[in-house]
Amino acid sequence: MQLLFRAGVLVAVCVAAPLWLYGQEAGSGPLNKDAIRNSAEELIGEAQQKTDKIAKQLDQSEQAKEYSAGILQPIYLLAEAMAFPSFHWVAFTFMTAGVISFALQLVLGKLVVLSKLSLNLKEILADVLGLIISLIGLVLTTQAAAENSTFTDSPAAVLSAAGVGVLMGLVFYWWGQAEEVQAALGRKKQQAITK
Repeated sequence: MQLLFRAGVLVAVCVAAPLWLYGQEAGSGPLNKDAIRNSAEELIGEAQQKTDKIAKQLDQSEQAKEYSAGILQPIYLLAEAMAFPSFHWVAFTFMTAGVISFALQLVLGKLVVLSKLSLNLKEILADVLGLIISLIGLVLTTQAAAENSTFTDSPAAVLSAAGVGVLMGLVFYWWGQAEEVQAALGRKKQQAITK
């Protein structure tokens, strides 16, 4: 939790520091790179100290512990409900399908859409997010399966889950690409009408 909180604050500081420094230096002539670097390092150091302090306070807060438990409780209940013997096979299959589908969408799908002289940044970001979630899910599923089941000990289970996942990923890629091409053509028609 502290690591994620620190990372978020660090990103915010890295984005805000150059803007703040530019505002500070805007009226004083050319920018001094060493002064900017030193100021940025000071800001990052201060942000890390404040982040550590806030994270410690949150970790000691009873109310924060209650909120944390409230967030985790439904997830634990769902995990218990999904504790059937083939769970890791199913999870591995879906995560593989997601990785294949989103990876192909990002590479081949965007090339097809670009050939229609259209590209949508929101669709690219959504596919990147989907790929990251699927990759993390695949890693966590594999790790959990290795620790909690015999799934990874069975080549038949792993190969069948991977095969079904790849086939599903190809189908979802095909559907996604068709949707993106239709959307690209629709945007082109709309632009032609408005001109």
